[in-house]
Amino acid sequence: MSQRKTVIFVADSLDNAHKFQSVLSSLDVDVAAGSSVQFKKLLAQHPGYDLVIFEARNDALESVAKVEQMLVEDGQAALLVIVDLDRLSDFRLPVQMKSDFVINGATAEECSARIRQLLWPGNESSTNDFLTVDNMSINLATYQVKVNGEPLDLTYLEYALLSFLVTHPGRTYSRDALLRRVWGFDYYGGSRTVDVHVRRVRAKLGPELAQRLETVRGVGYLWNM
Repeated sequence: MSQRKTVIFVADSLDNAHKFQSVLSSLDVDVAAGSSVQFKKLLAQHPGYDLVIFEARNDALESVAKVEQMLVEDGQAALLVIVDLDRLSDFRLPVQMKSDFVINGATAEECSARIRQLLWPGNESSTNDFLTVDNMSINLATYQVKVNGEPLDLTYLEYALLSFLVTHPGRTYSRDALLRRVWGFDYYGGSRTVDVHVRRVRAKLGPELAQRLETVRGVGYLWNM
């Protein structure tokens, strides 16, 4: 069991607010969220916080420097910065604390992985990180899938597709929706790549588990629990 953590989330865009609300709700954390103008108030109201997730937009360099200064004064909290792709050439991570970044528009799976690494480095996992379906187990913290105790050799995208569908059972997702949720908003390939990955995942799961990954004709795919 991992110790429950406290996360302060600061963003001014609704897209990131919605995505990270979903990501954080699946982790063993308490969350205090607000806009950038509420940042100092959030820090004061939640002493002992473990992680700050901060959305840095056009003034990324200046704003992250200010955040770094405040967090260093407060203690040993980690920092995850959300940064726009076109600001990466100028962007530098803080060096006085444990920190990481994600590109604005990154998949929920990548955001979750970055958060877990900052909060629970190594192999510490919460009980929410383990899923079991029949003879298959999925460790969401370490990206490991086992069937009958034997690890499956999955690519990252095969794993991401499988884990997304398994964690959203009984709901049909179109190919375009899966591209957005698994591949990310910056993927420009054709939607048929989803079909290719579904076939590969089914082949590796074996016939019994593969039956759960259903094709909904004319719509997309679902995981049937």
